[in-house]
Amino acid sequence: MRRTTIFADDSLLNEMKHLASLEKKSVAEVVREAMELYIESKHKPARRLSLIGVGENERTDVAEKSEELLWPESSH
Repeated sequence: MRRTTIFADDSLLNEMKHLASLEKKSVAEVVREAMELYIESKHKPARRLSLIGVGENERTDVAEKSEELLWPESSH
């Protein structure tokens, strides 16, 4: 772990000291936790694959014609 210096408004520092006191933590620990949460919030969540609509088609030949259905221009 490395030591660093930050600049913050007095009101923000007072609030941090108050929270640290309530949680029985050091101000440095509160700052580290806040930085970790901030960085985590900036990471984009992995996009989930949507399976909505799967199986709602009445076609029964999808497996046999998959290439033609996926790439119609290459089937000519």
